[in-house]
Amino acid sequence: MRGALGGPRLLLRRLREVMAEPVNAQARLDRIVIHIAANMVAEVCSVYVARSDGKLELYATEGLNREAVHLTTMTTGEGLVGLIAEKAESLALADAQAHPAFSYRPETGEEIYQSFLGVPILRGGNTLGVLVVQNRARRTYSEEEVEALQTTAMLLAEMIASGELQSLAQPGQSFSLQKPMALKGAPLSEGVGLGHAVLHEPRIVVKQLVAEDPQAEMRRLDAAIQAMREQIDQLVARGDRYGMGEHRDVLETVRMFANDRGWLRRLREALESGLTAEAAVERVQNDARAKLQRQTDPYLRERLHDLDDLANRLLRQLTGAGPAHGGVLPPNAILVARNMGPAALLEYDRANLRGLVLEDGSPTSHVAIIARALGVPAIGEVPNVTDLVETGDAIIVDGGSGEVQLRPTSDVEAAYGEKARLRARRQEQYHKLRDVPAITRDGVEIGLHMNAGLLIDCQHATEVGAKSIGLFRTELQFMVAPSFPRLSEQYNLYRKVIEAADGRPVTFRTLDIGSDKVLPYMAKMEEENPALGWRAIRIGLDRPGLLRIQLRAILRAGAGREMRIMFPMVATTAELSRAKAIAWREFEFLRRHGYELPTELKLGVMVEVPSLLWQLDEICALADFLSVGSNDLTQYLFAADRDNKRVSVRYDTLSPANLRALKSIVDAGDRHGRPVNLCGEMGGRPLEAIALAAIGYRGLSMTPSAIGPVKAALRAIDLRVTREFLMPMVDKPDDSVCVRQELQAFVEKQGAPL
Repeated sequence: MRGALGGPRLLLRRLREVMAEPVNAQARLDRIVIHIAANMVAEVCSVYVARSDGKLELYATEGLNREAVHLTTMTTGEGLVGLIAEKAESLALADAQAHPAFSYRPETGEEIYQSFLGVPILRGGNTLGVLVVQNRARRTYSEEEVEALQTTAMLLAEMIASGELQSLAQPGQSFSLQKPMALKGAPLSEGVGLGHAVLHEPRIVVKQLVAEDPQAEMRRLDAAIQAMREQIDQLVARGDRYGMGEHRDVLETVRMFANDRGWLRRLREALESGLTAEAAVERVQNDARAKLQRQTDPYLRERLHDLDDLANRLLRQLTGAGPAHGGVLPPNAILVARNMGPAALLEYDRANLRGLVLEDGSPTSHVAIIARALGVPAIGEVPNVTDLVETGDAIIVDGGSGEVQLRPTSDVEAAYGEKARLRARRQEQYHKLRDVPAITRDGVEIGLHMNAGLLIDCQHATEVGAKSIGLFRTELQFMVAPSFPRLSEQYNLYRKVIEAADGRPVTFRTLDIGSDKVLPYMAKMEEENPALGWRAIRIGLDRPGLLRIQLRAILRAGAGREMRIMFPMVATTAELSRAKAIAWREFEFLRRHGYELPTELKLGVMVEVPSLLWQLDEICALADFLSVGSNDLTQYLFAADRDNKRVSVRYDTLSPANLRALKSIVDAGDRHGRPVNLCGEMGGRPLEAIALAAIGYRGLSMTPSAIGPVKAALRAIDLRVTREFLMPMVDKPDDSVCVRQELQAFVEKQGAPL
């Protein structure tokens, strides 16, 4: 290779000039391989492009037989070129033909060449092709030459990704970057969404690859690294969360990587090859991503996210780009993210949002609950989807099956379009049931209520025929506000909610923050286990001023009406007594100051902490009504974090243990004449709703879209015979019997649509 470092820089400059020339794609590619061969003193330079069918096609060559271009192909893993594509790693050989993977192709005329150097053409960790140089004489390629070829491959990656080479593809062929993919995840929210991908954290596009002043680029990189380190140190010192709710331990890991000598050395080596600081970061991260994506060890794959975070932070320091965007979306947008908090999702323009795809996110996570409330099809636990998707890619989300179709073929798109139309017709059938009560075949009525958290949600109560708003999550207003909402702001919202309910009762749940629901303007306390920490009513009782303001706003908003308020995360009767005392104190305050009061005030309790299962009689004596929060109750009952996919699916909500616990609550309510409602996600699934009705529940609150399916299922069953079938499995469980399977088969025989 020529001299020292002038060679790579000179090559990049010449290639940049070629990229600007007004020539067709094949001519441009032909000139590129000529320049690379000349610069690296190689007799051969060839470019292979990965196709969507898994084959690598020769697209250009200098030195081999030109007639082999677009005719020579090999599969991934076949030959030296296929090996490089499969491993996403460079390969340098002094005697290529002695390598066991060598594959002889007579049409190319490469048998006279001994030494071989090939590098993968990478973008976002995906292999788009392979760049090769060859020499007749046996020679050992230096590390600098490997670096130079890797750097040159970045230009080719952008050329392939831009679509410029598509005109050279054979009929019916496309590139691997454009190949259709069927991905599988966990269903979060029902529905089918067709649209185009929008990344929640858009990749920073590096436009300038070649450095004009290498020393200036080194200074820029050093300054950005220092600024990034200081930013991370500040976050760790505050014990703050970053991005989308990652824990402090992750920040510590990122800080460790930010000080890793090997990582810093690779960045500087990339700079020395003639790249800008931004291009050097992208080069190093491309290599790391390609290697870690192919690891099977979950721990190593998780480190990919840490390195991605680090690279994105550094690129933002270098470019001055802002963090993840929210707000305006193009029409028919499918949002794609590694993870997302509920507040971040609510920042987006809902009119154009057609779906949500997450790498993380479980069915009971709060972002999933919000997606269901918004009626947005959503899927979680889709591995590496943010690396596989390009902004603007066609994408289909099937929230019922958990399937994601990326860059679908026309027939797949047509099939899902028909599925979306069928679902719309089914929804129309449910709409016809809007004014029909949910009465079982043997005459038992189950009250179906609606969960809400935003003012706009309340309009759905009339659309779906909900009897009431059985749960209004007041914390969402706090989570999307830039500062703590004033009493007047809270009052205005609660008043509008009551008016939007159009005469239906509204049950307000007091502020349920903490755990994964962190207010951006409140100082966060670092806790080892936030789900069991300082949250919900515990915050309200420790900061009574906060609870008093909210209760005063709710009571003022309910003037002249019956008001229902419930307290979350209550673990003892003493906590409920204290919360009730604060509520009645506010009631008396408003009376003394001449405000119009609610005609009746009913104070209830959320049963979601297992300790209440042994205080039910005492709780019923204190509360006017009980509302079961099945999401939290189930996760605490089984000690299984509902956001941890490794354990959240281990325990069935229809297990005898869970059904016994739920039955004990409704039995206590019956003994004391207290209404018991269930407002967790469990009540919104038809089979679970049937089981709950069979063990005694007469009120279920759910997302609006679930009311139609649940009502149709309940109206199809005979509740008495269903109860007689279910209760022996609950009272005397048999490990060999699966309640879910047995119950599903039984109710399907009755004709219940599940």
